[in-house]
Amino acid sequence: MAVSLKTYTSLWAMQPHDQTGDILSYDAVCAKVAEAGYDGMAIDLGAGDVAQAREVAPIMAKYGLTPLIVAFPKTIASLEDTLIMAKDFGAPFVDVIGQVMPLSVDGMIPVIRTWMDMADRIGMPIQFETHRNCITNDLFSTLCLIDAIPEMRLCADLSHFVVDREFKLPMSRDEMNMISRILERSDSFQGRVASRQQIQLQLDFPQHQKWVDLFKVWWREGLTSWLDRNDNGECLFLCELGPPEYAMTDHNGVEMSNRWEEALIIKGWIEDMWSELNASR
Repeated sequence: MAVSLKTYTSLWAMQPHDQTGDILSYDAVCAKVAEAGYDGMAIDLGAGDVAQAREVAPIMAKYGLTPLIVAFPKTIASLEDTLIMAKDFGAPFVDVIGQVMPLSVDGMIPVIRTWMDMADRIGMPIQFETHRNCITNDLFSTLCLIDAIPEMRLCADLSHFVVDREFKLPMSRDEMNMISRILERSDSFQGRVASRQQIQLQLDFPQHQKWVDLFKVWWREGLTSWLDRNDNGECLFLCELGPPEYAMTDHNGVEMSNRWEEALIIKGWIEDMWSELNASR
């Protein structure tokens, strides 16, 4: 089996999908996503719920889209039902944004290990997303976790660490090395550009280009690391540009850019990087 890139978008990002504010039907969303060439769509149980997931999953299947479940378990035990549902859906893995948040790394370790054991027992892989307001909220504690648990795998959404750490440009060598350690343990990646004050930037604003350039460097590094570690399998990249209040709006509440088009731009960047990296091997 050869390696392949799979690009996804998010149902959360598609409701609404752009500055018109229009809420499309699930069928229209799935048709639009499939026509754009995405392989799948994330179903976010934080923005939605299990009932929504069960309603949209068969529509996705009709359009050949694979579901990825994003879980926000509030207790250790509550992840189990989500893992079973994801397995029934044929999801590649469950993206865990754990809401069980002990104050110490020593307290976090048994939570992570219990969830990993649960995933192994059910037969549904899990990855822990680097995300604010969850067990991997902090860059430093997440680095301690991956050191303590060698088999722990991440889903790298670096926008959260940029905001959480309030990184200044240019970043120091030590700061860049910390991000490299995260990427080396990441089996999937998410596409959103942030700055130290904003979680989601418009891609074409001149004042944002230094951040766009930084994230492109990180995404290329992440894809390179993934390819170095894998002789076969699928690398999943989720283009996830959230609606307001993730998306910035003007004084009328209208989004300041077209997120649908921006997500396609990120998708194109990643596909080009993937092709270039594979051509050089």
